[in-house]
Amino acid sequence: MDIDAGDALVEAIKPLARSTRRPGANVQLGGFGAFFDPKAAGYRDPLLVSSTDGVGTKLKVAIAAGKHDTVGIDLVAMSVNDLIVQGAEPLFFLDYFASGKLEVGVAQKVIAGIATGCRIAGCALVGGETAEMPGMYAVGDYDLAGFAVGAVERSKALTGATVRPGDVVLGLASSGVHSNGFSLVRRIVADANLGYDAPAPFAEGASLGEALLTPTRIYVKPLLKALSAKGFRAGGIKALAHITGGGIVENTPRVLPKGTMAAIDAGAWRLPEVFHWLRRAGNVADREMLRTFNCGIGMIAVVGEKDEAAVTKALRKSGETVHRIGVVEKSKGEPAAVVTGTEKAWNRA
Repeated sequence: MDIDAGDALVEAIKPLARSTRRPGANVQLGGFGAFFDPKAAGYRDPLLVSSTDGVGTKLKVAIAAGKHDTVGIDLVAMSVNDLIVQGAEPLFFLDYFASGKLEVGVAQKVIAGIATGCRIAGCALVGGETAEMPGMYAVGDYDLAGFAVGAVERSKALTGATVRPGDVVLGLASSGVHSNGFSLVRRIVADANLGYDAPAPFAEGASLGEALLTPTRIYVKPLLKALSAKGFRAGGIKALAHITGGGIVENTPRVLPKGTMAAIDAGAWRLPEVFHWLRRAGNVADREMLRTFNCGIGMIAVVGEKDEAAVTKALRKSGETVHRIGVVEKSKGEPAAVVTGTEKAWNRA
């Protein structure tokens, strides 16, 4: 490990960590651990919720494009979006950055993105680990992992247990591909003989690398506001599902009780152009598109029919694009999500 480079990085990122301070966390890098005070954050009977994730092979696109300032946002998003589906507010975040040889400039850009993601989510960046492992990673390569902890008052935890047939399924728009399916994305780009510096076929004025590296949307603050505006006990939002690998068809059933299914109409929202391009350029079957990508919906909210208007209004007021994409129906056996209207969706350019 280049000790001098590691020390230089710590000094460079200290202001970034300080910029993410929040009640309960006094961010001071350099210690062996970080304290967090839930009482100072305003909690009386909190449940702690934890999540860990990475960015996957989207990092290969960032490295190939030489653009390192947004994958840190993705890293935070993948964990904090998993916390909010339990109704939990993200409290603090730690990162793990590993490379064959530490390039301080690259690492600083990545961690600056992590700090940006933490500020968007309202959580504190309290520490992390920088590992230099020659022989493990090729020159110029690096890997990322993130770990987040959140809290929710015991009485407000979201479990999906109150979901019933007749409830409405709302879809919150994604910002693009987010951070799943990039092995397939990279293969499609390679088969099309495109470089990441080429103009994006689906986004005017941007390079392919820039367009594909659009960071994962962080839904935390709008959903916290909506949950606060319409309390769990009163109905409101009954369940949330973060649409990651597996898409709508595999992630939605994770928050539904047995004996129910989500009937989704793919024609209820306009699919972003990036997904039309991936489908055409890669000759990807509709079923595989739905299982690999978010297809324009990054988060799903299941709400009571009477609460649909209020929840939609609250989310739109916070800047979210919200679509009514389906309903919960009675079914037999394990929960499921059935998507119809794909032909209409793909033909609606």
